Amino acid sequence: MPEKGPIRFYNAGSSECFGDTGEVAADELTPFQPRSPYAVAKASAHWLLRNYRESYGLFACMGILFNHESPLRPERFVTKKIVCAAKRISQGSSETLELGNINIRRDWGWSPDYVDAMWRILQQEQPDDFVIATGRTESLEYFVSRTFAFWGLNWRDHVQIEQKLFRPSDIRTSSANPDKARRHLGWSSQTDVDGVIRKMCEAARE
Repeated sequence: MPEKGPIRFYNAGSSECFGDTGEVAADELTPFQPRSPYAVAKASAHWLLRNYRESYGLFACMGILFNHESPLRPERFVTKKIVCAAKRISQGSSETLELGNINIRRDWGWSPDYVDAMWRILQQEQPDDFVIATGRTESLEYFVSRTFAFWGLNWRDHVQIEQKLFRPSDIRTSSANPDKARRHLGWSSQTDVDGVIRKMCEAARE
């Protein structure tokens, strides 16, 4: 059997590590300010990876991925919840979609694009960390309105805002600067939020 080469390790990081980015798009040098147990765990994994890479010369990389969607999402995720509810309503359901804070702003991308970025990260000569995102930030209200419009509906007729669904430490804005990935990986997202909405709705229609 041919001798196996040294491993190349990819770790799935998260934009949640940055916390609320405000109006400044986060890049690889932006300090972490995690605001949930999940984000704290992801931040810890990031620094453990960095420590092992620098101490033992491991080819260990981190992709700091912002929100990435696909039809494979379960309905407990808000994007899939919105798509499925809008579809049912367009087919005659009388339900009302209950949502929390629709003023939050996110950078939504397409999961297959991001898998391509992961592969490219592992092809580099030297291990490194990269923010992976579209560079476009929109509100959840935008996502809702465009999704319902795809099904020929006005979202305001079918959505109710519920305070019980607000998160106490929710991130208001999560904005990204993926320029390093563009420069070093030759990668940029091929699908922005409008494409994400269209593809998720088309998949739901099949």
